[in-house]
Amino acid sequence: MRSRLAARSTRLVLAAAAVTALAATTTACGPEEDGAAATATSASTESATSGDSDGSSATGGSSDSGSDSDSGSGTGSKDSGSSGKESGTDDGGKSGYGQSCGTNDLNFKVTSETQAGGYYLVTVSAKSGITCYLDPNTPSVSFGSKAEGVASPVGQGGEDPIKLTGSAVAYTGISPKTTNSDSGVEFENVIIATSEEDENPAELKLPEPATVEKPIVTNWDDEISGAVPQIV
Repeated sequence: MRSRLAARSTRLVLAAAAVTALAATTTACGPEEDGAAATATSASTESATSGDSDGSSATGGSSDSGSDSDSGSGTGSKDSGSSGKESGTDDGGKSGYGQSCGTNDLNFKVTSETQAGGYYLVTVSAKSGITCYLDPNTPSVSFGSKAEGVASPVGQGGEDPIKLTGSAVAYTGISPKTTNSDSGVEFENVIIATSEEDENPAELKLPEPATVEKPIVTNWDDEISGAVPQIV
């Protein structure tokens, strides 16, 4: 009996010792496990914070890019409008506006008339967009390049400058032959300029070939009646 009690006591002691050891082990592991959990939680928090930070940066970059694009577009539109305005201003300023008419400012038309023994009526108008003043002197007129083909002025026509713009016109009359002889040189064209100094004369084709000898020309006039060439 005593032997069985001793064995049982021994088993109880060993069991108590095992329980004590297990409790000690559990107590010792508890802080380590808590620390590991804390470490894991901290790492998870840092990871989430880092992810949020990266996401914020990416969003910010996208916002900046959109702002630059809008700014660039707006600037381009403004520049384009400014350029268009300047272009419109340049188109409105016509060469020779308000100045004396040069030959290259005018449109010419030549017709054959029967008055005063026959002459050529030259009608001029300003080209589109041009406003100029035609001096009331005689134009420079010649048939060919020789001196005998130069038309002499006869002093007929208006006295004031003629404003040419839009549908306004002016006239001058050219008589290619003022002699009664059968002589003369035949020409198909006449050269005309608003002045002797004009470097861009116009060469006009005549309605029919003309026999030229001692030609004459009138001053510019705003009436056809003032452009009939007569020797006075």
